[in-house]
Amino acid sequence: MPGDTGTPVEQPHLVRRFSLLPATALNMTNMIGVGPFITIPLLMSAMGGPQAMLGWIVALVIVICDGMVWSELGAAMPGSGGSFNYLREAFGRARFGRLMGFLFVWQFVLSGPLEIASGYIGFAAYSGYIWKGLTRTGTIVLVTVVGLINIVLLYRRIQSLAKITVSLWAGTLVTVLAVIVTGAMHFDSRIAFDFPPGAFNFSLGFFLGLGAAARIGIYDYLGYYDVCYIGDEVRDPGRVIPRSILISTAAVAAIYLGINLSIIGVVPWREFVPAAAHPESSFVVSTFMQKIYGSRVATIFTLLVLWTAFGSVFALLLGYSRIPFAAAQSGYFFRAFGRLHPTKDFPYVSLLVLGAISIVAGFFSLGTVIDALIVTRILVQFMGQVVGLMLLRRHAPDMPRPYRMWLYPLPALMAVLGWIFVFATTQLEVILFGVGVLALGCVAFLVWSWRTERWPFGLEQAIS
Repeated sequence: MPGDTGTPVEQPHLVRRFSLLPATALNMTNMIGVGPFITIPLLMSAMGGPQAMLGWIVALVIVICDGMVWSELGAAMPGSGGSFNYLREAFGRARFGRLMGFLFVWQFVLSGPLEIASGYIGFAAYSGYIWKGLTRTGTIVLVTVVGLINIVLLYRRIQSLAKITVSLWAGTLVTVLAVIVTGAMHFDSRIAFDFPPGAFNFSLGFFLGLGAAARIGIYDYLGYYDVCYIGDEVRDPGRVIPRSILISTAAVAAIYLGINLSIIGVVPWREFVPAAAHPESSFVVSTFMQKIYGSRVATIFTLLVLWTAFGSVFALLLGYSRIPFAAAQSGYFFRAFGRLHPTKDFPYVSLLVLGAISIVAGFFSLGTVIDALIVTRILVQFMGQVVGLMLLRRHAPDMPRPYRMWLYPLPALMAVLGWIFVFATTQLEVILFGVGVLALGCVAFLVWSWRTERWPFGLEQAIS
């Protein structure tokens, strides 16, 4: 060709630029986000008082055990897509691994945007403290605008994304430290531990409430594994991925304990429980600041909460946009999702599609979003990965494992029991919804496999 110099043209590729600091910042920004600021009323309402903190502790135990599963899998198989890669490898690429990988992407197209949408919902809820009389139409417009800004900021190279992530993380830490320090200075144990009569009556209702509280607690912790979704962009992943998960989980556990005690030690829980009967519970932390410092300081602090909420959805969309990309590049999803930007090296099609769905999902209620996203993930992703880890330990004992789960298999078994408990204590209609989504996914998988002549209809094509 005219002008051909004979020099190979470098193809677009992902660059490993996330070191331990931005990787930990990514996890923590995702984990903290707006979750603890909007779910404290829901958490207390689940059990009718401060005894609901037990649900938060149950969630912590599940997350720590499950974090070890993510750490071993992420260190051994560092690539974009996280769970998609782990499930496919653990269950076998040619057979059941195809089904599990497909089902993961299938449910993720719904659960991923739902999790991002929860941040948009929280952003709009706290905006209600500043924007008095915020209507339903105004909320939809606000969610749309914030979602579009998020997409625009992520439409760039990974180098600048690492810097933006650390900046948003810094704002998040300032916000939570302000709550914890203020709460410590004004903490009243009589308010914090004002248990209602029969608070620890271990009945069926108690355990159902404990499950509901644990489900909310798990939602607050979601994101401890976010770095695994951008494994192709993590420097020294065998060391960085496990350490970032461990550090972020330990740090956020301490932060959550401080936030929860700070709020209920100043604002009597009966003022925002049940949450449905108290509209001001949507911005309980702003109310907390107003009680101590007045409305002006509360308004400034509300802006910090909005910063934190935006940091969360930023981290989520960054990590989650890599999942359909990885699936498409492996032939498990539409080819368009596997495209990288020709000059900026990021999966722009996946980013745009998930960003758009997240905006639409932000039009629903927070409770609906939380229940739906947790239940749809438990069966395939969380429990599937634990089983997958055990399969890999048995069938691929020589696989390089820079990190190995401590006290294996005890944490894995505890994680499974925890996920079963959370799933079994969910409302029946939500369970049916989650099972229905997966059943529909199985039908779609069979139709797709039949049309492409792959397993279970054509093993030879699947292997090739």
